[in-house]
Amino acid sequence: MSSKIRIKSVNGADERIGSLLIWLQLETMPADPVIQPDEGHWWIAYQGCNPVAFVGMTDVESWPKTGYIARVGVLPDYRGNGLQKRLLAVCERKGRELGLKQLISTTYRNPPSANSFVARQYRTYEPQSRWGAEDTIYWIKRL
Repeated sequence: MSSKIRIKSVNGADERIGSLLIWLQLETMPADPVIQPDEGHWWIAYQGCNPVAFVGMTDVESWPKTGYIARVGVLPDYRGNGLQKRLLAVCERKGRELGLKQLISTTYRNPPSANSFVARQYRTYEPQSRWGAEDTIYWIKRL
C-alpha cells in the first residue's frame, strides 16, 4: 500500500455515505444480506480518496450496555494488512466512550475474520438463542 490508510467516522444516514456503505458491503460480502446503514455508528477506511474498508456497530436492544459489530469488511486488494483489526479497535474505543460493557459479533465460515476477532481478544460464546446459520461463530469482548 503506497499511502497511509485513515479511518473516518461517517453518517450512514446521509444518502451518499449510505450508498457507499452499501456498495462496500456488496463488494466485500456479496453473499450476505445488506444492512441498511441509517442507524448506529459507521466508519470508512480510506486510502487517499478511495474507500477500502468499513465497519458498522449498532445497539443490542435486548442486551443493555452491549454493542453489535454488524459488519466489518475489507476490499480484497487491502486484506492481510491488519485493517480489519484496526476497524475492530475503533469500535472498541467507541464502545468504551459510550459506556458499553461489551461488544458482540458473529462470523460465518470465514477463518481470516475469526482470526481478527481472536487477535483482538474476543472470545467465543453460546447465546441463549442462536440467530445465525448453523456454522455461525458468536464472539464477545468485555470492555
